[in-house]
Amino acid sequence: MYPGEIAKTAPDRIAYVMAGSGHSVSYGQLDQRSNQGAHLMRSLGLGPGGAIAICLENHPRFFEIVWAAQRSGLQYTTVSSRLTAPEVEYIVKDCGAQVFITSKAKAELATELSDSLGQLTARYMLDGTIPGYRAFEAENDAQPTTPVADEMEGVDMLYSSGTTGRPKGVKVKGAGQPIGTPSPLLLLMKGLYGADENSVYLSPAPLYHAAPLRFNLAMQRIGSTCVVMEDFDARWALELIEKHRVTHSQWVPTMFIRMLKLPEDEQTRYDVSSLKVAIHAAAPCPIPVKEKMIEWWGPVLYEYYAGTEANGFTAINSEEWLEHRGSVGRALTAEIHILDDEGKELPTGETGSIYFSGGGEFEYHNAPEKTAQCRTEQGWTTLGDIGHLDQDGFLYLTDRKANMIISGGVNVYPQEAENALVTHPKVTDVAVFGIPNEDFGEEVKAVVQPARMADAGPELEQELIAYCQQQLSKIKCPRSIDFTAELPRHPTGKLYKRLLRDPYWENRESRIV
Repeated sequence: MYPGEIAKTAPDRIAYVMAGSGHSVSYGQLDQRSNQGAHLMRSLGLGPGGAIAICLENHPRFFEIVWAAQRSGLQYTTVSSRLTAPEVEYIVKDCGAQVFITSKAKAELATELSDSLGQLTARYMLDGTIPGYRAFEAENDAQPTTPVADEMEGVDMLYSSGTTGRPKGVKVKGAGQPIGTPSPLLLLMKGLYGADENSVYLSPAPLYHAAPLRFNLAMQRIGSTCVVMEDFDARWALELIEKHRVTHSQWVPTMFIRMLKLPEDEQTRYDVSSLKVAIHAAAPCPIPVKEKMIEWWGPVLYEYYAGTEANGFTAINSEEWLEHRGSVGRALTAEIHILDDEGKELPTGETGSIYFSGGGEFEYHNAPEKTAQCRTEQGWTTLGDIGHLDQDGFLYLTDRKANMIISGGVNVYPQEAENALVTHPKVTDVAVFGIPNEDFGEEVKAVVQPARMADAGPELEQELIAYCQQQLSKIKCPRSIDFTAELPRHPTGKLYKRLLRDPYWENRESRIV
């Protein structure tokens, strides 16, 4: 179950196509080029367990490089191409990379990095070179197209996006297994989502992120065709579904919101009837948003809750969700426990920290204290999220623990207010968090990206506060709202809330008030 096997029987089948350029790569080509990459790594002295870092936009050669590492037993770290040079430097050094690969499109970033990555065996650039970098295509394409003698499964080591602090490398098991060993995700794609060699998978997100990376690789193990968007655009995504007769896709809630805010004639212009499965995750989806998506696309939405750590996985289909609105599903690969702050298990319906037992094992690279912080004495692990279970075992997310606001001794979870405000027609995006309040410790603040910046001001502020209070108790709603032209979101949809929150806490010795 990997491109080399598929290439033996269907070498001309398209493995992936870049949506913007139309550039396509067959399974035969993907097999040969990833073999060349594996030989190149061996020629540089990287045997099984060696490490590389890849910092690319959604590039036509992204997958061949990843598969070169995956089929030669390497550890590979895909780095966000939108990070600053110091952020990239930290990850490349922390992951122990021996080889760094980037592109001419990232030349400015690469120039800043050229003097700070001295530990590397080699630095490569695609689509041209700058001083300090070698031409990847020239060296890679001169290698043999046959497999290396010691083929085996590699493994990714991906970094959290740093929305609540410095990124952490997540080490999961899987390296060194015989080539073609099926992964749990592969079994989920086939068993839960019904993917097969005839499936067409639309990938609208950056490939360096955990879900797009892992889901695309799983689809390529099956023999499906992946359609990769270079960048997300709501209208274009609908056009691609129609054009390629997409059967499977994966989204984040912010993408749904952008599509729902298109003019009605643009929503209805495109035929999306080919969709069988529209997977979404990464953040809780506001109930009204999901209701509208199911009404529009039909019962094809499949939600899951999981993390880069792969320590647990919940899933829910549209029919189940309509009976358990707001849930992210029941556990499939591990057992869920809801614990209080003392580590005691809470009864059904009570809110606490979400832990998994019996799931995948992981550790945070070079951070034993962080690994220990997310484990109980029993070995149960958490992603740091808050939620509760209902009587049927369905999980509901409330928020990340780090985002919790304590106002007058009452715990307030910002996700509730965010879900309410984002449904307002004059709101494009919103973030809710706590700011200092001398009487209550913290008070609820919202920062809103309005649909039209010209509407920003006191009148819209009061309108939105009143709108929120129609749906939630006053204590859960913002006492004030600021406006910004754009919120600092990671391309995967995750919000860098700390960048918004930090200025309100300046000149304070402590954030415990």
